[in-house]
Amino acid sequence: MRLNDLKPAAGAKSAPHRVGRGIGSGWGKTAGRGHKGQKARAGGFHKVGFEGGQMPLHRRLPKRGFTSLSRRFVAAVRLSELHKLGADEIDLMVLKQAGVISPLALDARVIKSGEIGRKISVRGIGVTKGAKAAIEAAGGTVVVTEEKKAGGRKEEQREARRKQLAASIAAATHKPAEKKPEGAAKKAAKPAPEAAPKKPAKPAAK
Repeated sequence: MRLNDLKPAAGAKSAPHRVGRGIGSGWGKTAGRGHKGQKARAGGFHKVGFEGGQMPLHRRLPKRGFTSLSRRFVAAVRLSELHKLGADEIDLMVLKQAGVISPLALDARVIKSGEIGRKISVRGIGVTKGAKAAIEAAGGTVVVTEEKKAGGRKEEQREARRKQLAASIAAATHKPAEKKPEGAAKKAAKPAPEAAPKKPAKPAAK
């Protein structure tokens, strides 16, 4: 068989209907559209899922859960895969070079699946609690370095706006101290005059 001999199986393909070519074909006059209605008119198209103005099914059904857009870029690594590696210090680059994870992976996470029976050092990737306990039980160490994410700059901008807003609110709510007139300040500075001694009371008349 040659490439120019390839053809679809018998009955797999059929010629399309040539509508509007006379009543004898069975597809004449209205060309299979019927007499009236939106679908019989020129330009009578509606979007897929349209239900005549009724709330469509895809909006009536509840939406549950969350789908992470970055999930495909975070690879899962088993303990048994770490055990098979020849390197004692394991990081993201070592896993990529060994073919354990995809070269497109942005991060990796070690999960507790399988067993590890040798001492290794895991650095710079995520490790679950169970996997960390298993690695440390085998005499290994886990060092997680916090790296700046791609959205770090946006987070800094948000933090700066937050601080600016807090400062403006504090400035708006803080009342400046009222200034007293100079005369009142001088009066307050002067010491009060000493009270005159009281005269002795006169004896009552007999």
